[in-house]
Amino acid sequence: MFLANQWKDFEVLDTGSGEKLERWGEYLLARPDPQVIWPKALPDLWQQADARYVRSETGGGAWEYSRQLPDRWVIRYDDLAFYVRPTGFKHTGLFPEQAANWDWMRGIAMGRKNVRVLNLFAYTGGATAALAKAGAHVTHVDAAKGMTQWAKENRDLTRAAETSTRFIIEDAQRFVQREIRRGSAYDGILMDPPSYGRGPTGEVWKLEDELYSLAHECAKLLSPDPLFFLINGYTTGFQASVLGNIITKTVLGRFGGTVDAQEVGLPVRSGGVLPCGASGRWTR
Repeated sequence: MFLANQWKDFEVLDTGSGEKLERWGEYLLARPDPQVIWPKALPDLWQQADARYVRSETGGGAWEYSRQLPDRWVIRYDDLAFYVRPTGFKHTGLFPEQAANWDWMRGIAMGRKNVRVLNLFAYTGGATAALAKAGAHVTHVDAAKGMTQWAKENRDLTRAAETSTRFIIEDAQRFVQREIRRGSAYDGILMDPPSYGRGPTGEVWKLEDELYSLAHECAKLLSPDPLFFLINGYTTGFQASVLGNIITKTVLGRFGGTVDAQEVGLPVRSGGVLPCGASGRWTR
């Protein structure tokens, strides 16, 4: 398992009964997690939650607050800094388990010159900030204007150079096709695709229909001597081996190297590990 166990400003305190209790800086948030099918180990601790996301029987849900929280606040990871806040879809703007992949990619890019990275479905730019801070130049692609603005703010908060990033608001597949026509090349490519989504002009994305073809096309954008390729997956039923097989078929056969696909997780203070999807990694 790829375990994100180096956090200081974030921690999973307890899990149980379909929820997880997390510390984000000084604030405790309780959020749903359908994989948590065991009882809570520290039930009294949950009473200290500052906010809880409660699902509606008709779909969606809303935050219930036990005290007023700031509109947003900052949490830090190593030399990185990010704005977080409770959003309308239970998220906070950051997936802390991805720190395991940030560390892996930064370890590859650090100390190398002119490393160019493509970050697809880049959200609020956790990986973008991490790689930019490590000295890489990152092309950040996301279809949501608001998330892209948030990513710019995270880049600035982390104090990565403005010239280290290029932000593109566009459908990922469309951008990849245009880059192929341009003859562009990247030393590292990562993607964090959703199970389902729509692009800025209504393009429909369904993971099971599109992921292999996107990975196949992205392989055409790798430089002659590439460094890494990463696919993250959160879709229930998509095991780590699925991601590993896709990378093996699209990247390994062309460049050699090694593929490693595993679950991604976060340690839980009350015991055990919280599963957080899977990642498939390739490196030369």
